[in-house]
Amino acid sequence: MSDAKPVPPTYYNSCYQHGVDEKRRVQIPAKWRPADAGTELTMMVWPKHNAGTCLRVLPPAQMAQLMADIDARPKGDEKKIYLKRFIGSESVQVTLDKAGRICLPDEMARKAELKDEVVLVGLLDRFEIWNPARYEKVKAADAVLAHEAFKFME
Repeated sequence: MSDAKPVPPTYYNSCYQHGVDEKRRVQIPAKWRPADAGTELTMMVWPKHNAGTCLRVLPPAQMAQLMADIDARPKGDEKKIYLKRFIGSESVQVTLDKAGRICLPDEMARKAELKDEVVLVGLLDRFEIWNPARYEKVKAADAVLAHEAFKFME
């Protein structure tokens, strides 16, 4: 029997604004870093918001859940293969370097308009990387919808 304590889950909360260095590396908050230094995160282009594209970063468990959700779609659903093709071609596996940074691939950074500054936005079980001006639009839209959304909470 092992005496190893279970690793508590990582919760991605709060927002952080960070600079992007000349090699397109961005610092990940210490509390968001995986306990296992070799853990691969999945970074993908996420074109789902009216304010524009961002990059979404998922830990392994959330990537597995995303795959399960896509696979659970009916066999004849044409969106199933589209989602797999899009996510498969618009994502990369990333690991943090020794300084706690990840590199933003050039093409992905271009699509999300990420340049000198980014905003890291916690989504509790994953996080997003936004262009600061785009995120201000998202934040304003979220504020309008928050009252309705919170009606579902006890």
